[in-house]
Amino acid sequence: MAEFDTIRSGAVGARSAEIDAGLRAHMNKVYATMSIGLLITALGAWAISGLTVTADPAGTTYMLREGMYLTGLGEALYVSPLRWVVMFAPLGFLLLGWGAIMSRGTAAMAQVGFFIFAAVMGVSMSSIFLIYTPYSITQTFLVTAIAFAGLSIFGYTTKRNLSGMGTFLMMGVIGLIVAMIINIFLQSPAMMFAISGLGVLIFAGLTAFYTQDIKNTYIAMASHGDQEWLEKAAIDGALSLYISFLNMFQFLLMFMGQQE
Repeated sequence: MAEFDTIRSGAVGARSAEIDAGLRAHMNKVYATMSIGLLITALGAWAISGLTVTADPAGTTYMLREGMYLTGLGEALYVSPLRWVVMFAPLGFLLLGWGAIMSRGTAAMAQVGFFIFAAVMGVSMSSIFLIYTPYSITQTFLVTAIAFAGLSIFGYTTKRNLSGMGTFLMMGVIGLIVAMIINIFLQSPAMMFAISGLGVLIFAGLTAFYTQDIKNTYIAMASHGDQEWLEKAAIDGALSLYISFLNMFQFLLMFMGQQE
């Protein structure tokens, strides 16, 4: 009997070690995919912003500031009705396209879809390089990265169940989107300040929640051995953390950003 218990304990220990190793690899893939997505977004935003301004007023109708004018592409992206498409394209992709990719597509399709989404986000966010100084953008990015790392570590290590908090925060996101749409028409600085503060808090909480959810999902599903599903789950987790990071960054930029 003692020999049987020893064998069983050894088997359980080996299985636990295997899951731990798999979890580390899974989380590394999540963070690596997220980081590549952020790099694509940053490079895309910077590249697009460089194509939207010119010092030559010839052929332009919109002056951004003294000595700087929007090109035809800049006017299309930031002034014409196309700006609404650029603004809401990422949200449309999440609501209409991502679920279909995750349910019917392969892991490779999910990864390509995520990188395309990151590129579209870069176009959508390119205006920040025209509004804020490069120093304040860099400073805010570093602050966001430090905060994100701390929140993600908390979500990974805490023994507290954050699922209830996640449900509450997702309701907050819906309210936040509605408030932002309303403020597009109201243009209220006080309302924008309140939205920014709430946005930072909501996506800070979601960072911890998503990290714990990614970890728990892997532990629950690792024993099934469906590698394709786990790869898609890693990409889906990367997308969730990517969105939390970018939203925290944008809302913090409203507080910390110095305008050109």
